[in-house]
Amino acid sequence: QEQLVESGGGLVQPGGSLRLSCVGSGFTLFNYYDITWYRQAPKKKREWVARILSTDGRPKYADSVKGRFVASRHNGNYTVYLQMNNLKPEDTGVYYCNAHHFLADNDYWGPGTQVTVSS
Repeated sequence: QEQLVESGGGLVQPGGSLRLSCVGSGFTLFNYYDITWYRQAPKKKREWVARILSTDGRPKYADSVKGRFVASRHNGNYTVYLQMNNLKPEDTGVYYCNAHHFLADNDYWGPGTQVTVSS
């Protein structure tokens, strides 16, 4: 069974950095999956933050994080990363990793990791 597990969250002061990881297991051809990082703040809808498509591998970012976050993936070890710099209180939330097969409806979520930005 395919699974995703995020890690790397925590409490950080404004202006600080965190690096999130998402490790996949049980996947066949992990490189066929579009990978998206989402986050959900308290009482708000889940929103996408960064995406790396299987077809071109170039990260795309929501405007709110552009220039501060860097997403990357390493298909060989089934891992995706989200480097978050210059964090702001509004970046607080649970961060989720999603894998969606680019040709099928296969869709998987991790349980999430909490990021709290506060002084």
